[in-house]
Amino acid sequence: MTAQDRIRDTVSKNDVVLYMKGTKTMPQCGFSSRVAGVLNFMGIDYADVNVLEDAEIRQGIKDYSDWPTIPQLYVKGEFVGGCDIVTEMTLSGELDQLLADKGIAFNKDAADQIRAANA
Repeated sequence: MTAQDRIRDTVSKNDVVLYMKGTKTMPQCGFSSRVAGVLNFMGIDYADVNVLEDAEIRQGIKDYSDWPTIPQLYVKGEFVGGCDIVTEMTLSGELDQLLADKGIAFNKDAADQIRAANA
């Protein structure tokens, strides 16, 4: 199975996937930590893939999405974006809307708290 096949399999079998440096409980870079922190705080159930454990996946995810940086968030098989995009979407409420539209459970009060803290 190629890296592309493994990535395709992972994003199709999980509603929400975060390709990151480290894990959701122990991020290994600030950008991954920020996105994992948002997802964790909002109570979103997601699969985390540590790209530091597999060089093929680390490069493969960049090729798969045609996006040069990590972390990368996928919802229902669709690439959402990296740290800056996820942060902007969280603060604007777009992430809430995307999750609701896709039927992904999340804590709306937590999302509102993030926005209030960054207002």
